[in-house]
Amino acid sequence: MVRVLATGVNPDSDATVRAGGVPIPGADADVSDEVIPALTISYFLNKNLAVELFCCFARHEIDAKETIAGLGEIADTWIFPPALTLQYHFNSMGRLKAYVGAGVRYINFFDTGTGANALGATKVDIDEAWGFTLQAGLDVPLGNGWSFNADVKKTWLDTKVTWRKSAGLGGVNVVGKADVDPWIFSAGLGYRFNLGSVFGHRAEAAPIAPIK
Repeated sequence: MVRVLATGVNPDSDATVRAGGVPIPGADADVSDEVIPALTISYFLNKNLAVELFCCFARHEIDAKETIAGLGEIADTWIFPPALTLQYHFNSMGRLKAYVGAGVRYINFFDTGTGANALGATKVDIDEAWGFTLQAGLDVPLGNGWSFNADVKKTWLDTKVTWRKSAGLGGVNVVGKADVDPWIFSAGLGYRFNLGSVFGHRAEAAPIAPIK
């Protein structure tokens, strides 16, 4: 099954911030919400079990909060956050096809910038991260292999953000330890098909003619 989805990425973020190794009391940071296109590919092992790969790209801003809120946007980054889940699909709800899943998510941060750079950082680094993911969803068949899909995923992960040589704070590195923990809401269309129909069935060997 292949699905094309409109996806809302809503990080439930929380952070602790240190400058030169010293905690900044009350400092926090927030990762922006975004709406993006996404794609999933599912392979059914049998009528109940499937493996799903979720993939997309998104660009987020990181804003200072609480006691450092006056700094505004302190970083921006692109992310590549694929998730791999094992799903169980229920077959006891008539036309409605509900499922639940669990798996892992990997997030790679790239093309990271300094935002408005009120910290005066020379660059920003964000560590890649792994996290545990749960999901639940529903497919509503539309006929001829097509279906409408609604899905929600919750991931728990943390990462480290480093602002290098921040001139605004005496030229020291500023480090944020962040729990990102995003909610990911998706809705869109799916199409289910047999691989044999795409690649064709393997032809049977021709019978060997008897020797006369």
